[in-house]
Parts: sequence; C-alpha cells; structure tokens
Amino acid sequence: MTILVTGAAGFIGSNFVLDWFDNSQEDVVSIDILTYAGNLENLSSLDGNSHHHFIRGNISDRALVSEILNKYQIRAIVNFAAESHVDRSIHGPGDFIDTNIVGTYNLLESVRSYWNDLDEATKKAFRFLHVSTDEVYGSLADKTPAFTEKSPYEPNSPYSASKASSDHLVRAWFHTYGLPVLTTNCSNNYGPYHFPEKLIPLCILNALNGKPLPIYGDGKQIRDWLYVKDHCTAIREVLKQGQIGETYNVGGWNEKTNLEVVETLCAILDELKPKSDGKRYADQMTFVKDRPGHDRRYAIDASKLERELGWKPQETFETGLRKTVLWYLENETWVNHVVSGEYQHWVEKQYS
Repeated sequence: MTILVTGAAGFIGSNFVLDWFDNSQEDVVSIDILTYAGNLENLSSLDGNSHHHFIRGNISDRALVSEILNKYQIRAIVNFAAESHVDRSIHGPGDFIDTNIVGTYNLLESVRSYWNDLDEATKKAFRFLHVSTDEVYGSLADKTPAFTEKSPYEPNSPYSASKASSDHLVRAWFHTYGLPVLTTNCSNNYGPYHFPEKLIPLCILNALNGKPLPIYGDGKQIRDWLYVKDHCTAIREVLKQGQIGETYNVGGWNEKTNLEVVETLCAILDELKPKSDGKRYADQMTFVKDRPGHDRRYAIDASKLERELGWKPQETFETGLRKTVLWYLENETWVNHVVSGEYQHWVEKQYS
C-alpha cells in the first residue's frame, strides 16, 4: 500500500511525510515542483529510505501524475500542493490561479481517471484528502463566533480566493463524480521547516540577526495558531476515519494577536539565547504599513474533529512556540541554506 503526498517538500507537506514515517510503515510517494518554498533538505532524513520515493513534478502534468498513480498503485492522496502566501498573491496572483485552481483541477481529473479503473473494493477504500485554509471563510469581528464547517465562504485575498475555488472543485468532484474526497481547513500553522517569509520564522531570524521585527498596522490582527505536528496528526485521523464528502476544521484553540505572538517569541529568545548587550529582543519590534485587505481575525472551531474523530491538539501555543524557536536555534545549516538571495530580495521588497 502506498500514499501520494503532493507539495511534499513544502512546510506542512514535509512535516506530514516525516510524521507519517514516525507512525507508519506504509510507502510514500512525494511529489513537489520545488518552487522557492519547496526544499528537499526538509526531507533529507529520509535519504536512503526505500519506502520513500521523491519525484520532482507538477500536479498539472497529467501524464506524470497518471504514471505515478498506476506505477505505485496509490490508495490515497494528501494534497498539500499550493501557493500559500497572501502577500505574494497580492503582488502576483497568476501563480496562485495556476497552482491552486488549475493545478487542483488537473490533479482531480488525473485521479478520477485512475479511480474509475480500480476494482470495486480498492475503489471503495480510496481517499483524496484536500488540505485547505481557514482564510476561505473571510474575516471575523472580535466577538463573532469562530468559523465552523458551515461558515459561508467569503475570501478576501487572491490567495484565499484561489483556495476557496479549489475547495469548491473538490466538493464538485465528489457530488458529481462520486470521487471519495475529504477536505480539511486549518488555521495558521507554525513549527519546523517553515520558510522564513511568514511571521514566526521571519521574526526568529530577524531577531537573531539584529534586524527589525516587522508588524503590520497596529499588530492587533488575531489568528488561531496550530502547531504543525498537531496538524499532521489531525490529517492522519481524517484520512483514517473521516466520512467521505465531509469537511473538518483543524485549529489549535489558540487565538493570539500578532503583537502577542511576537512578544511571546521575544520572551522565549530572551531566555534561550539572551543578547550579549543585555537588551530585549522586543526592542526590535517595528510597525510597518498594513497590507491591502488585511483580514482582522480568523478563529477555528475544531469541535467537530474532536467530537467525531477524537482529535484535539497536544501543544499549547507557548509549548509549541518554544519547540519552534529551539528548532531554529539548533538548525543553523538549514536556515543558512534557505535564506537565499531570492529570499532577501523578497523581504526587501515587502518590508522596506
């Protein structure tokens, strides 16, 4: 038995593959096109593992995907492949349309063709799990209840609109063609192997290098934070026992403002790696112009996942963030390789 993981060299995808091998002997085929955020070093601990097969490729390449499905007799797919950065989607939405919408469509069609030819028992057991985001639901007011699986879609950025479109395609392929799909919508992830364009890894690296810690607007935007390894556990449970056609929201029950996130991060760094001059890392916090259309609050109600599948996160925000900071402190080689010229160009463009 073998599963296919798309976007497997990215942040969440690579954590999922590593977590899978910590909990299963089943083979994994990983596919990733290796854009700037796809990093094979994330999977380097699997070098020489005969149960892991990495293929560089695009989910829109139907011939390649069909070849993989048939060669390895794939019994389930976990689809992480996506462009996933709001700021980049504002500057260049085309890549998000191509990958998140057109790519998902092509992947679904490749999978549908393969699935249709399976014998009845294998067909019944097959699963297509689509990993999405809470951003498809739009923005919440401060006192509004958290997003549930019944919340209407109100995406506000090119990124979230493209992910909402992909969710709708997955739903349609279930209702129209009977493809056995599952969808998860997660809150903000953080943890090891996170490309340093996102808030937490960006601030860790900037803090250590004496650079400003950029905070959009007034810093009071609220997000629910989910430790990536908890997310991986949730996906495994949904894949194992989720009801086909259903959506499951995955959250950490950790609503924090961006200011709270950075302040907590700085306090952990003050403890684990104090500055030689005795100053606080929080002194490097700098407010920058807010991004266009910035959603004010996201919050996930993950009670359905706990009620129906028995899952709940194991990490608090503080314990998960401490593990994250420690990982970055202990993996300087990975950090130095990731922080390339392209990354520096992006940071200069976005935060100057």
